[in-house]
Amino acid sequence: MEDRSLTPKQFGALGEEYAAAWLQTQGWTVLSRNWHTRYGELDIVMLTPELTVVFVEVKSRRTAHYGAPQEAVTHSKQLNLRRAACEWLLDRRNRVSHHHVRFDVVTIALGMEHPTIRHIVNAF
Repeated sequence: MEDRSLTPKQFGALGEEYAAAWLQTQGWTVLSRNWHTRYGELDIVMLTPELTVVFVEVKSRRTAHYGAPQEAVTHSKQLNLRRAACEWLLDRRNRVSHHHVRFDVVTIALGMEHPTIRHIVNAF
């Protein structure tokens, strides 16, 4: 499935594409992709059928050599994601009717024949 010649940036983008497509099969709608702020980037912002805005952090790995992918979402990373999410919500271009907001983590292991996806709902 996965080409070892991909750069880390390309590999991450492939994981984000896979995560977004998988979530869309769950009935979710993409609101933003790779939204940049001074606090960092929001990988994917989606809207669930229940009108929850979900900030999705995607972590892709080729191997488990460096630990579980979700371990890369450290406390400081979570803080920056929360700050970036506040900026996204305050930006009038992102106005969308919603009832709730949450942060999910999607991990993808791409080094196998078929990607393995894990969706951690309300991760932090």
